[in-house]
Formats: sequence, C-alpha cells, structure tokens
Amino acid sequence: MAAASAVPVPLVVIEPLKRRHCAECRSGPLPRLVLEFNAPLCLDCADLGHLVYLPRGDAALTRRAREASGLWAVVVRHNRRRTRYERQGILVEEAALARAEAACLADAEARARRRARDAVRRAVEDERFRAALAGEILRLFPGCPPERAAEIAGHAGERGSGRVGRTAAGRGLDEGAVTAAVRASVRHLDTEYDALLMSGVPRRQARTRVAPVIESVLAAWRP
Repeated sequence: MAAASAVPVPLVVIEPLKRRHCAECRSGPLPRLVLEFNAPLCLDCADLGHLVYLPRGDAALTRRAREASGLWAVVVRHNRRRTRYERQGILVEEAALARAEAACLADAEARARRRARDAVRRAVEDERFRAALAGEILRLFPGCPPERAAEIAGHAGERGSGRVGRTAAGRGLDEGAVTAAVRASVRHLDTEYDALLMSGVPRRQARTRVAPVIESVLAAWRP
C-alpha cells in the first residue's frame, strides 16, 4: 500500500510585537521576520524579500493567489489577550497576485450574488439559533423575563464574537454553556462588577465579591 502523501507545512512569517533585528544583516527593527533556529531573519536574508503582502479579508483572492504562487508564506501576529498566533495575511509572488486579482475581477458579480445568498442563509440560521437559545434559557430559568432571555441569547450567540454561545457547547445548547451565558449577563448587568473593574479591583477579586449577588439572582430565576 502506498504511503499517504504528507500535507506541506506553510512557511510562517511573524509580525513581532517587540523590536527585533536581523541576526545576519543586523537590519531592523523588522516589521516581519522569519525565525530560523530561534534567530530572527529579515525577509531578504530568509529569501522571501521578493514576495508581496496580501492582507486577509478576501478569501477567494487569497486562495487563488496562494494556488498560483510557487512560493508563499503565512503572516501571523501574536494576540496576547487570546494567547495565540493569528493569521494576518500571506506573502505571495507578485505575478501570482496579479493573476489572482484578474480572475477575481472576472467573476466578481457571481461571487457577490453568492455572498448575498450566504448572508441571508446565515441570518436565518442565526435567528433560529437565538430563538432556540432563548427558549433553553427560559427552560432552565423560567423566572428570567422573556425579553432578558432574548437579550442574553442575542449577545451570547452573536456570530464571530467568540462568546460562549458560539462555542461547540453553546451551539449544542449544553446546559453548562447556557448557564454560563446567563451568569455572565447577570454579572455585568445586575452587580457592581464592571464598576469594581473600573475602580482597579483585580478581576478575580471582583468576581468573588459579586458571586453572592449572582447566585441570588440565578436562584430566583430557577424553578
């Protein structure tokens, strides 16, 4: 049996948060760099200086430019809040980008119609999900005012927000995830939590101080 072909690992270019200089040519500070044996290299020393930058945002253009480019790299930046690297765009050959742009212009109208259809479909899906989430909130907390349940569902289930309603557990209406969404709403709207944070109280200490109020509200809303 033939061995499965390995998936190629893309080259990674980093947009550093701190000032870094090239370990070979000493140029810098570098807007983008490649780590080679933990040493920063500028794009010229890493043999990537001839590539051009394409920021994220247009999936079709990115895909076509990547496919047309013999050499390409992913550009990432570290997000301290989320403690992870996030894609910012790609580096591709200039000729490949030109071909990709021409191809996208040729079918721009068809892609616009498809995006419009997809937007309508997502809006319908989101409305159904918010209704289902609000219904589950009221099932678990029948004392919660219906308008408040709808507000919680709309906030927690906002597409692209990264909130609990958009997690796999939230989309599955997991009881723990639903309760977490309700708890977060009570924390911000029914306690002095936000005021404590603004006054300089550390987050964990503020949570401890408002915990009894949260539990009191949740207890009043439960069956």
